Amino acid sequence: MSGSAILLQFLNGLAGASSLFLLAAGLSLIFGVTRIVNFAHGSLYMLGMYLAVWLSESVGFWPSALTAALAVAALGAAIEMSLLRRLYPVPELLQLLATFALVLIARDFALWAWGPEDLLGPRAPGLEDAVEIAGGRFPEYDLFLIVVGPLVLAALHLLLTRTRWGILVRAATQDRDMAGALGVNQKWLFTEVFALGALLAGLGGALSVPREPANLTIDLSVLSDAFVVVVVGGLGSIPGAFLAALLIAEVKAFAIGLGFSKATLVVEFIVMAAVLVLRPWGLLGREAAPLRGPAALEPPLALPSRNVLRALLALAAALALVPLLSRGYALVLLSDVLVFALFAVSLHFITGPGGMLSFGHAAYFGLGAYGAGLLLLRAGAPMEAALVLAPLAAGIGALAFGWFCVRLSGVYLAMLTLAFAQIVWSVAFQWDAFTGGSNGLIGVWPSAWLASRTAYYYLTLGACLAGIAILWRVLYSPFGYALRASRDSPLRAGAIGIDVRAQQWAAFTLAGLAAGIAGALYAFSKGSISPETLSVPRSVDALVMVLLGGIQTLTGPAWGAALFTWLQDSASREFDYWRAVLGAVILALVLALPGGVGGLLGGRSTR
Repeated sequence: MSGSAILLQFLNGLAGASSLFLLAAGLSLIFGVTRIVNFAHGSLYMLGMYLAVWLSESVGFWPSALTAALAVAALGAAIEMSLLRRLYPVPELLQLLATFALVLIARDFALWAWGPEDLLGPRAPGLEDAVEIAGGRFPEYDLFLIVVGPLVLAALHLLLTRTRWGILVRAATQDRDMAGALGVNQKWLFTEVFALGALLAGLGGALSVPREPANLTIDLSVLSDAFVVVVVGGLGSIPGAFLAALLIAEVKAFAIGLGFSKATLVVEFIVMAAVLVLRPWGLLGREAAPLRGPAALEPPLALPSRNVLRALLALAAALALVPLLSRGYALVLLSDVLVFALFAVSLHFITGPGGMLSFGHAAYFGLGAYGAGLLLLRAGAPMEAALVLAPLAAGIGALAFGWFCVRLSGVYLAMLTLAFAQIVWSVAFQWDAFTGGSNGLIGVWPSAWLASRTAYYYLTLGACLAGIAILWRVLYSPFGYALRASRDSPLRAGAIGIDVRAQQWAAFTLAGLAAGIAGALYAFSKGSISPETLSVPRSVDALVMVLLGGIQTLTGPAWGAALFTWLQDSASREFDYWRAVLGAVILALVLALPGGVGGLLGGRSTR
């Protein structure tokens, strides 16, 4: 690259860094004070974009950008007061589930209000042209964005260090309990912080309108970018978020300039993985508390009583009798329920008893699915051999990635799992000659003797129930008790001779292997595989299943998988805006059943 090209790419990186920082600063601020991993932060950014485009038709771009940011801030305050304030006493992962439900509602609201098509916004008045820099043309609006990022950083620094409100925010960030004991009104402080974070997200979305169209899928894509920036910079660190935004934006800009445009899909996750391996708490961060809350608040998983065992055996027998009553769509739906039940139980195995939150568990589900398809279509292996060997690909992937992941904890561990999952997704999405690229693989069908719905249903039923039973049995083995001891008190576990990392690494690998079994069964039931099987939304779905069922119960993840799959299927067939319906149901369940469906059923069985 010539000197002028290097300068222009550097400036492009600075403009992108400002947009990233506006989004990530709000997320970092919210997490630093409230400890909420706000999945709806990308939705606030999306709404800022749509509102800016909509309002610009009547009031012009600049007033619309400011109005959109203020409207999103008001919405954020309303969300905090009406919903999140009720959820502060419950485990923090349920707050994450509630914000995910808001993502579903916000997306369908945008679909209802502005339609499915991308909306192009106006160019910024007074900044429509480009200027000559180093023999090239550079947009004036991008120069404006380059200035905005440092100005917002300076304003936040002054607000947090030179004002009484900022001192209270920093006090709450350091020790919420002590701040409350000293008389700080935490309710209003949390509301104000959430509103400020929403304001920054809405402003970031509004100011991005001249550069890109508003669309319905931008919420999760920008959310992953924001998570990466926040984690690389260090959780709760505003200067760290700015530094990380600069690093990632410049790496992406030069990747494009050097002709590696495909690498932009994954380069930020490679950067995050490298940073977390070298600096486990981010560039300017420090160790974060586990997301699950104090272990003392979670009673140990009780051994199933005889009545519970009889009920589970009766349920298995009833599932075996279903083909006698119906051979139609009910078998297809139940097959999906069984597959996702195994998938959810495998995630619960490491998230609940293991204490290792994963945002990338779909990587192993997808590796099992792709392993089955590639063995069948590329290697010419029989379907039976492909089904048996495919989960090994997931197990090997979990073995390799788990070695790095178990060295971290809390959100940092979760984000490293996300980074590895995105790397795997990028390979599957772009390797057209081998994985089929974005089109995936088709023609992944079972052998003739399993071709009927009934035969494949019985195979799925047997394999999934066996996998779930093995995982449950392991939890009550010496290994399972050592795993829970490692979760509850790593120092004490190490002091009595338990190799904490080895226990967690083995659990991570076993969970990946089980997810691979579910993925292989899923591939043959659908006949095709796409990169969607190992995408971030699939990982989020699994986490929602676990939390809906109840992370503190044994059977909860299976019930959560059944409920989520049934709700998604029923809502998508009955309602045009089924995501909003699903989100509303999830919110109602979170508020009414903070212990999850499994907690309700467990309480009744105990009584």
